[in-house]
Amino acid sequence: MKYIVLLKQTPDTAELPKITPEQALAGNEGVTKVMNPWDEYAVEEGIRLKERYGGETVAMSMGPEEVNEALKSALAMGCDRAVRLWDEAFEGSDVWGTALVLAKGIEKDGGADIVLTGKMSVDGNAGAVAHGVACKLGVSLLTQVAKIVEVTEETITVERLLDEGRETVVAPLPAVVSVVKEINEPRYPTFIRIRKASRAKIPVLSAADLGLSPEEVGASAAKVKWVNLEKPAPKKRQVVIIEGETPEEKAAKLLDYLMNVEKVI
Repeated sequence: MKYIVLLKQTPDTAELPKITPEQALAGNEGVTKVMNPWDEYAVEEGIRLKERYGGETVAMSMGPEEVNEALKSALAMGCDRAVRLWDEAFEGSDVWGTALVLAKGIEKDGGADIVLTGKMSVDGNAGAVAHGVACKLGVSLLTQVAKIVEVTEETITVERLLDEGRETVVAPLPAVVSVVKEINEPRYPTFIRIRKASRAKIPVLSAADLGLSPEEVGASAAKVKWVNLEKPAPKKRQVVIIEGETPEEKAAKLLDYLMNVEKVI
């Protein structure tokens, strides 16, 4: 079995509030970047699948050299190797372009039985890369996966987390699996693995390596472009003190306030 985990490097969630709309649009956030938190669950599940069924777990990401830090974090957790996909032609790719690059990277690496992704990224929040990759590869897509029940040579059985409960689904392999945080608890890397990962040489595949032309990816090929980005207006907060001589009087005043002022009843 072979498992490929797709991950992204995103701003540290503690520093997201510091990013201005102008920085986000320019792609130069100027903050600490880490592995996308949602992808940590995908990496952990990829390692657990290897431990359960044997095989190889590969971490893959699209991005410039700084993305190596996120890939090395995956190696430190227990992935066998990592691959980075990057070319100046990829700059400005939208979700669809990113999915195309990742799908080509998977094919170039020899394919995979199971491709794992996180639910979404904390910066873009689109949650659409898994759909695009599955479409480009022409394989099964399973989303909102909270448990991988069983994997055979031909099928995968999972539990999907829905608003009304859990749904058990069986799908043929190969498949793209998008996981939610309920699936596991990501492990902490060991000191030995951290040291080993820090020395790892991560290969880079370019557009030419993937058989992609500049017209297929990048800003010029993007179907979606950010033209404006604004932070939400700050919420107005106020404290209302309800006074009265008795609990009954306070309750009556509170009810009156909620009905006639806030109009929430």
